[in-house]
Amino acid sequence: MKITILVEGKTETAFKTFLTEFLKGRLSDRMPSLDFFPYHGRIPTKEALKRKIKNTLYHDKNPADHVIALTDVYTGSQHPEFLDAADAKRKMRQWVGVEPRFHPHAAQHDFEAWLLPYWPKIQKLAGHNKTAPSRNPEKVNHGNPPAYRIIEIFRIGTCNHGYVKTRDAAAILRGNDLLVAINQCPELKAFINTILHLSGGELIL
Repeated sequence: MKITILVEGKTETAFKTFLTEFLKGRLSDRMPSLDFFPYHGRIPTKEALKRKIKNTLYHDKNPADHVIALTDVYTGSQHPEFLDAADAKRKMRQWVGVEPRFHPHAAQHDFEAWLLPYWPKIQKLAGHNKTAPSRNPEKVNHGNPPAYRIIEIFRIGTCNHGYVKTRDAAAILRGNDLLVAINQCPELKAFINTILHLSGGELIL
């Protein structure tokens, strides 16, 4: 089975290896082919998203069996497209229309929320003991979303370099159990469980 995942390009670079290894440990011989389709920036919206889903499922030379769209809620825009993860998923579903093989998901508020459970590793890499921002990573925002929190600790730390997602997110995840973040981040759990369900695996409760 082939699952295409539409994702922001830097997220793919930071996350794909760790996601794949986690799923292999749970799916074994039922592991699907995960085809990441990265965008340089946010994934498409409205009619552009609908066209992409239709082409991926029906018109590509090697069509997908299912498509997952993974977007950030916080995109940095002055006029945000989404209120929260639920709104993002609702709008994506509405834009695409009736298509049972399309599965919308969102990071609340951005991908870096899924890194916050590893704050001790972030402190070590950044070279600073700044306190973790919240017990609930996906509720961190208040005009200062998770990515900004990580950018800030790298800025004030002794590591002598700023936060770079493609390099530092991978370093944060390396050697850590993805289940730690899954158990603290409901939107990440929902995303993982969609893949597990489509693959006939046991869901994470």
